[in-house]
Amino acid sequence: MATQDSQYETVGGSKDIASLLNALIASGGVSLCLENEEAEPEPIVLLEQDPGRMLTMDLSAVGHLVLRLQEGEAFSLRGQVEGKVVRTPLLSLTEVRRAGGRYLCCSHYPESLWVLQQRESFRAELRMGMKVSVTLQGSHQEAVKGDLRDLSQDGCQLELPLSASGILTETRNSQVQLELAFPDGTRFTVQGAVRHQATDPDQQLLRAGLQFEQCSSEQQRQLWYFVCEIEREAARYDKEAQEARQPSPLFEVPQKRSAGEHVGRREFANYATPVARRLAKVAAFLDAQMLLLQSGSNVDSRQLSYYADRLLLLHDEDSEALLFATRCMIREPLLVRHSLAVAVQLLDLTGAGMPADVRKAIAASGMVHDLGKALVPQVLFQAEAFEAPHRQTLREHVPLLLERLHNCHWLSPHVAKAIIGGINERMDGSGYPGGVTGDQLNELARAGAVVDVVEAMRRDRADRPARTVQQIYRHLLRHPHQFDPQWIKRYVAHFKTLPVGSLVRFSSNRLAWVQRVDAEGNPVEVQVTEHPEPPAPDNLGGVIRGDVVERLGQPVGEVAVST
Repeated sequence: MATQDSQYETVGGSKDIASLLNALIASGGVSLCLENEEAEPEPIVLLEQDPGRMLTMDLSAVGHLVLRLQEGEAFSLRGQVEGKVVRTPLLSLTEVRRAGGRYLCCSHYPESLWVLQQRESFRAELRMGMKVSVTLQGSHQEAVKGDLRDLSQDGCQLELPLSASGILTETRNSQVQLELAFPDGTRFTVQGAVRHQATDPDQQLLRAGLQFEQCSSEQQRQLWYFVCEIEREAARYDKEAQEARQPSPLFEVPQKRSAGEHVGRREFANYATPVARRLAKVAAFLDAQMLLLQSGSNVDSRQLSYYADRLLLLHDEDSEALLFATRCMIREPLLVRHSLAVAVQLLDLTGAGMPADVRKAIAASGMVHDLGKALVPQVLFQAEAFEAPHRQTLREHVPLLLERLHNCHWLSPHVAKAIIGGINERMDGSGYPGGVTGDQLNELARAGAVVDVVEAMRRDRADRPARTVQQIYRHLLRHPHQFDPQWIKRYVAHFKTLPVGSLVRFSSNRLAWVQRVDAEGNPVEVQVTEHPEPPAPDNLGGVIRGDVVERLGQPVGEVAVST
C-alpha cells in the first residue's frame, strides 16, 4: 500500500511537506492504510502537525486497529489536495492517549510525501452487488433516476435509462443537480455538468460522465470519504472470506423496524424536497435526543456537533431551499419541527459575517433550545387551560436543558446562554426563566425571541389557529415593550412580507408555496398546489421559476397553514 510507484512524484522540502499536510488537515478527509496490502483504507481525522517532529491524529473511528498500531504495525496516510492524491511513507505510532472516549495518537513525522497529479486515474468503482442510486435533475425536465458506477473527487460515471436522453441533451451546456443515495440512507447533493454520454443498446441504458462543479470544501471532504468507503466496500468483494472484513457503514441497509417503534415511522422518501429529506436526518437526531434526555442522559456532544455541521452545510449550499424544507417537516414531533425552524431562521438572520464557530453555536443552540420541554411533566401540554402553576413548571425546561449541556465543551457557553437561556425572555421582564429586562438581554436573545414567536405563531395551538406572517408582524409591532423593535424591523426586512415557506393565493385563485424571493420580496420561484395543506410529495405540483406573476397573477395574500 505504501510503496511508491512511477506515477507519484516525491516531495522532500520541509516547507512543501508542511504545506501539503496543512491542506490535508484542513480538508478533514484522510485515510489510514495499513502496511498489509489486504487491509482496506480507513477514514480518520488528521488533527495537527509539529513540523519535523510528529503528526497528531484522532483514531476514534478505527479504535479496533489501535492495539495493532500500538504494537508497531506500520501504516501510511492518504488524502486529496487540490486534485492531487497525497501519500505518506510508512509511519508508526509513538503515543496513544484516551481523552473523553477518543483515541488521540501521535506518529513520526514523514521525511517526504508522494504526490499523484493524475486525478482522473483515482476512481472508486462499484462492484456487482453494490448499489448507490442517483437522481439527476435539470432546470426543466423531470428528474431521472439511475445508478452510480464509479466516483472520484471531481466526477462520476452514471448508468441511466434511455429515457434520460432528454435531460442529457437539455443540460449539455448547463449544470445539473445530482443526488447520491447510499443504502444506509445517506444522501449527498452536488452540482455538475455532463461531459460525455454513450448508449448501450444491449443493456438498454445510457452511460454518462459528470464533472462536479462549484464544490465547497465540505463537499470535497464528503466526496473523498465516499470514495474511500466505496473502495473499502469493494475490497470485501475481492476476497472469499468477506465475513472477516468490516462492511462500510454507507452500504449497511438499516433493519426494518416494527410499526410501534419510535423512529420506525421515518421514510425519508416521504419528504417533499431533496433538502427536506436531508434535513429529516437532523430531525431524527433531535427526536432520538429527546428520548435520551427523558432516560436521564446528557445531550450527546459529538452528535450535536456533527448535526450542527450538517445544518450549516445545508444552509451554505442553499439557504432558501433549507428554509422551505423546515416547512416540510410535518412527520416530526412538534418540538423537533419548531426547534429546527428556529435554528435555521436564527442562523439565516444573524449568522452572516459571524466566525464559523459562532455560526455553529447559533445553529446548535437553536436546534436544542426547546428540547428541555421533554423533561417537564407531559401532562402540562394536555391541560385545557394554561394557568399560573402550569407556566411556573414549564419555565423549568430552560435550566433543565442547560444542565444537560455541560459536556458540550465545544459549544460557546456565551451563545448557548443567550439563545437557550434568553429566547423566552422579554424586554419588559415578563419572560422567563429569569425575568431579565431589555437592558440586560443579549442581542442574540432579542433576535431569538422574535424568531421564536414568529415560528410558534405560524402553528396551530389549542387556544388559537395558525396565523399568517402578516398577522404575526402586526402582533409583534403592537408589543414593542416585549420585543425589540429593531429586531422586528430586521426580521421583516430580511425575510420579507411573503417569506420563503409561505403558501400564497394569487389573483388567478391558484395556490403556490414560495420557495425563492428576490431582493424586493417578490416570489421568483414557487411550487403550485391544489390544497391548503402542509407540503408533501403527494400534494405538490409543478415548479414555476422567474415568470410567476405572468403565470399566476399578482399575490393576493398568504394562507395560514400549520406545518
